[in-house]
Amino acid sequence: MTRFFSSILIVSLLFSCSSTKGLSATTPPTPAAPSAVTTAYWQQHVDYNMEIDMDVNTYQYKGKQKLVYTNNSPDVLNKVFYHLYFNAFQPGSEMDVRSLTIADPDGRVKDRISKLKPNEIGYIKVNSLKQNGVSINHETVGTVLEVELAKPIQPGESVTFDMDFDGQVPVQIRRAGRNNKEGVALSMAQWYPKLAEYDFEGWHADPYIGREFHGVWGDFDVKLTIDKNYVVGGTGYLQNPNEIGHGYETGTVNRPNSDKLTWHFVAPNVHDFTWAADPEYIHDTKQVPNGPLLHFLYKSTMPQDKLDNWKNLQPKAVELMQFFSNEVGQYPYNQYSVIQGGDGGMEYGMCTLILGEGSFDGLFGVTAHEMGHSWFQFILATNEAKHSWMDEGFTEYICTLAESHIFNKDFNELSKRVYGVYAYLAKSGTEQPQTTHSDRYVYNRSYSISAYYKGYVFLKQLAYVIGQENLEKTLKQYFKTYAFKHPKPIDFLRIAEKTSGLELDWYLIDWTQTTNTIDYAVKTIENNSVTLERIGLMPMPIDVLVTYTDGSTEAFYIPLQMMRGEKPTSATIIKDWAWAYPTYTFEATKPVKSVEIDPEGLMADIEKENNKN
Repeated sequence: MTRFFSSILIVSLLFSCSSTKGLSATTPPTPAAPSAVTTAYWQQHVDYNMEIDMDVNTYQYKGKQKLVYTNNSPDVLNKVFYHLYFNAFQPGSEMDVRSLTIADPDGRVKDRISKLKPNEIGYIKVNSLKQNGVSINHETVGTVLEVELAKPIQPGESVTFDMDFDGQVPVQIRRAGRNNKEGVALSMAQWYPKLAEYDFEGWHADPYIGREFHGVWGDFDVKLTIDKNYVVGGTGYLQNPNEIGHGYETGTVNRPNSDKLTWHFVAPNVHDFTWAADPEYIHDTKQVPNGPLLHFLYKSTMPQDKLDNWKNLQPKAVELMQFFSNEVGQYPYNQYSVIQGGDGGMEYGMCTLILGEGSFDGLFGVTAHEMGHSWFQFILATNEAKHSWMDEGFTEYICTLAESHIFNKDFNELSKRVYGVYAYLAKSGTEQPQTTHSDRYVYNRSYSISAYYKGYVFLKQLAYVIGQENLEKTLKQYFKTYAFKHPKPIDFLRIAEKTSGLELDWYLIDWTQTTNTIDYAVKTIENNSVTLERIGLMPMPIDVLVTYTDGSTEAFYIPLQMMRGEKPTSATIIKDWAWAYPTYTFEATKPVKSVEIDPEGLMADIEKENNKN
């Protein structure tokens, strides 16, 4: 009732406004000329220069940070924000409370943060902050530093922020920390005051609750002073290898006569900086032909079979790097490090932190996944908090494809499990659209399946829609177009449309913005006549295999009308199926014995049982 009468009121007001301007009932107003629309892409840039002094006995460190921030946006910025991620590891933090209140908390977190003692918590304390030499006001609000600028930053302007800060490394709980369960001393991820991203959607000063990350592209120059016995690995290129040694030397090692060494790293064109350190690291290297130098850092104190796993991993890691570079795009940096640390596996700039004491299969699998992230999220830097399926799902797809190639496994067979996990979520009643912010899923399980598995199916099924060769071309063009940028879902989709010549907005909308499902069925067979039925709301083109009563078979392809075209196929192409029609009938050339929809199982139909009759 209210909406109905509101509509009448709005219409009457529109007519009333028109009449006051002296317009006749038959003469519409002249529309204003459309304004020019700009589609120019822009992104912010930041240069970090940091000097860090780490005390390995107290797990505390002091930092000096000079940050040059360039505002490439068309907007005047009146404030900025920093992430202070280590503050999440304090009793009462949002990460702590979320873990205590969600129905299925992460097993690594649970109630552990709530029990941390003062010398076990993590923190980043900002002692002073200046903008172009002028002290400015700032307030720490959980894991975010809110900064009141002395002067707005104009479009195109660069400003310098100088900061002194103190930090404490928390007990290892999630991603970063000290003394993880495998005995790694320092896993330093999300450890420094990191400027928040500002893009066409505005600021992304998300609190650190569970996941994920979004960072500003820039250059890092980091000097890390630490106990001389500690071996360090991570992001960037070591500038003083012969002062350091520890497997980095290129000539005679000449260390300063000091209890500490200062490691000088430079990392160009990255959006994060991560490192790990331990006095018991073995440091091996392996050169990728026409590619980067791989570094492997792992504990010397592991049992021999675990040490053997790390040795056996190294040639396989070379194959992974070559495969990803060939299938997506050339890895653009000169080094990549696989480092034992963290609490599972997590991707970072030019490196990953992974647990190292599992089976060889597990070690290979996590290395494949995290290395794959170097393309999907680190080079193609999507906003993980908003589009986690674009980094997790795409990475899971490409690393599974790599596994099938390296170990000569059937990719379609490997994919069946992924399709099955997605179907479980779709029928569970707990699925949420993939547009849900990563921190705001009702269940951790739903997030994981949606990001990793449904994201994987998005790509695998897209090959079914546009053809495998078109998908392969799409991935390469996507990398070529959006490397070192912040691509969005529509950016990937438009590449797929231009590559295939098909209209695909329906695919992106239904798959990622809704929880609509795919369910097609064989309804009836009468002599030569076959009737199919659409039960689910999500539309799809249909591959059909018809077996005739004489034993012969024929493949048919039914295009989806809203695609405005067909994928490359050798099947018999018949008339389009318009989505709004729940049934579709076609005539085969001979009497039909049986019909099977999607015989290769490439469509994520949630009820496979009715696909065959």
